[in-house]
Amino acid sequence: MSRPADPECALEPTVEPAWVLAVDGFDPLRENVLESRLTVSNGFLGVRATRTVGRGERWVLPPRTYVAGLFDIQSPEQPIPVLVPAADWMKVRILLSGRPLVRHPAEVSSYRASLDMRRGALVTKGWVRGPLLAVRVRTLRLVSLSDRALGFQLVEFEIEEGQVEVTLEASLEGTSLGLRLERLEENLGVWRTKYSGKGLAIAGATSLLIDGQELAPGRPGAFLWSWTWKTHPGQVMRFERLVAVARSDTKESDPGEVARSKLAHAQQIGWRAVLAEHEAAWSTGWQVGDIEVAGDPAAQQALRFAIYHLISAANPNDERVSIGARGLTGSDYNGHVFWDTEIYLLPFYTLTWPEAARALLMYRFHTLAGARAKAAGMGWRGAMYAWESADTGAETTPDHVIGPDGRIIPVLCGKQEQHITADVAYAVWQYWQATRDESFLLEAGAEIMLETGRFWSSRAQPEADNHCHIRGVIGPDEYHENIDDNAFTNVMARWNIRRALDVAALLRGRWPEHWENLSSRLQLDDTELNQWRTVAETILTGFDPKTGLYEEFAGYFALEPINLAAYAGRTVPMDLVLGRERTQRCQVVKQADVVALLALLPEEFPGDSAALNFDYYEPRCGHGSSLSPGLHGVAAARLGYTKKALYYLQRGAAVDLSDTHVTIAGGLHVAALGGIWQTAVLGFAGLSLREGGISLDPKLPADWRSLRFGVQWRNRRLTIRIEQDKQLFEAILEAGDPMTILASGKRHELRPGQRTVSRINS
Repeated sequence: MSRPADPECALEPTVEPAWVLAVDGFDPLRENVLESRLTVSNGFLGVRATRTVGRGERWVLPPRTYVAGLFDIQSPEQPIPVLVPAADWMKVRILLSGRPLVRHPAEVSSYRASLDMRRGALVTKGWVRGPLLAVRVRTLRLVSLSDRALGFQLVEFEIEEGQVEVTLEASLEGTSLGLRLERLEENLGVWRTKYSGKGLAIAGATSLLIDGQELAPGRPGAFLWSWTWKTHPGQVMRFERLVAVARSDTKESDPGEVARSKLAHAQQIGWRAVLAEHEAAWSTGWQVGDIEVAGDPAAQQALRFAIYHLISAANPNDERVSIGARGLTGSDYNGHVFWDTEIYLLPFYTLTWPEAARALLMYRFHTLAGARAKAAGMGWRGAMYAWESADTGAETTPDHVIGPDGRIIPVLCGKQEQHITADVAYAVWQYWQATRDESFLLEAGAEIMLETGRFWSSRAQPEADNHCHIRGVIGPDEYHENIDDNAFTNVMARWNIRRALDVAALLRGRWPEHWENLSSRLQLDDTELNQWRTVAETILTGFDPKTGLYEEFAGYFALEPINLAAYAGRTVPMDLVLGRERTQRCQVVKQADVVALLALLPEEFPGDSAALNFDYYEPRCGHGSSLSPGLHGVAAARLGYTKKALYYLQRGAAVDLSDTHVTIAGGLHVAALGGIWQTAVLGFAGLSLREGGISLDPKLPADWRSLRFGVQWRNRRLTIRIEQDKQLFEAILEAGDPMTILASGKRHELRPGQRTVSRINS
């Protein structure tokens, strides 16, 4: 993809509508929802889609720029770290005789915002017609995917009517939203978080051109620029702003020099080069990450929207941050990291962008000390990951929240939702299977696997029935707390222990010196490894071979059954409909639990038990979480329930693309977006990882004429296309050594550049 880097092209979105999400008009009730939906981000910086022009004296909504890893506690009395918003660097005002041209966005006569997903940019177009001036305004904003420190803003004003004196002001906004100002200079601001001591610097440079001639600012100040001139019809003004942002994690380091250096480089090459490099980086991301669907425009848009935000959320250059539940699109959940990252997001990164996957997993390695401390604090060995994590790996889940009825509700997830430890191990193992990244395994992955295996081996306790039990937990179904032997938790724990034993054997056999050093440092000997095997062999899973069903947890089958069809018209979660106490006494499931196990470990469901468990638990699920549709979609698609799987893909897409979900105001549901990708690739394409290659078992929805996507596997890059009508699959090995691919049970040898075509189910 190549576009001329000139203002006229820059200010117009990509021509192909499948790459653009456009919104027309102004609706104050939707404004904060659209700010999340149209966010531009690069994994380091996230800028919500607040309007550049037309805010008047005050913002309609607070501006928000987020910087990954910029955490601070609110006060010693509230020691929960939160993601602190940075100063917004895009404020522009036009003043006529000291009064704003627009005092409220609704005064803009027409307005269109277009999220250009191909280029990773937000472009807008609007007209303002007042008594003294009629202006067409076009804007572009982006944060660079090539150099993540950089942000760029381009605003063009074309005068249609009016000859008046105009002042344009450009400044920072929201400089006191939780940061302490250290210094503010002409083009540099430096702040420090109040308690954690993290530093933030923003360096900026602006210019204003009137009919192609640069106009010097009249009274430059500390991060304030102002120009005054006389307008005339046909006049074109172009405002350009480059910023560079730097974060420091220690009190001693000064991020100001880093920001200045980054800005100086951007000024040297010019904004056109910054834009070109940014677009080239996006082109590279789409080369493997894109999915093409023929026959279903809604699904195509949903997938492109999901992939756009997944690419936007990750930063392969920073191993000290991960992706919060809302990415950098909003402040809900305080920017904290959950199991969402490993279970719902890592499959996309592992199979399309392994560099990003590696960085996200290294974050878990760097927070291993916090996981060890949590395990020790609760009386267990090894490492137990925090349910909510910020920058250190310490548990950041609040002890209580205020319920919808005003009552204080204790939050037990931080102590009882322990399956996240196995979820992290699952992502580590999947990455190892897909990449064979030996340096990662030796540097970090093996230690994570061993310490999480050690945790479960101490957590699962033997009892008089000769089984090991895990009591007092919360599974993915958060409607039921303090339960015993949750099937998801126990099976994932057993799987974790067994893979930890596999890692120990692998290290011992291939890297004996490394094994000696690591096992000595961890004080891990054969006696303990044998104890792990015993736990794995005797842990109770809840599976009944007679019925083929897993019991979600001990006693679940005896709970009150609820017919969810009777509540089909509800607009709130089932725990609000039934009340918290009754919900805990009935079989309503909040989100995929046993179904989640089916999606992650299908090999744990022998014979026809996969269908039996899906058919049993799917009608009992109230989908009280945005995470639920994704894994339901994967499981349904693999079972051949393509209509149902498509329904779940659509339901997952509606979470962030439908205006019915008011929670989008606090940021997008990134895990739901990952679930959309998984439903298409792991579900409909039936992709899974095998020891010797990739396996496909396609089952496309009836209206999907074809599905095309890219994946990476062990330093190889593939493009796969599945045709519905002709029942064909096509694979091209774009780069890397020859490999084997399994399609509908048939093996195919792939060679670089060679197109392999075969019939599905032949």
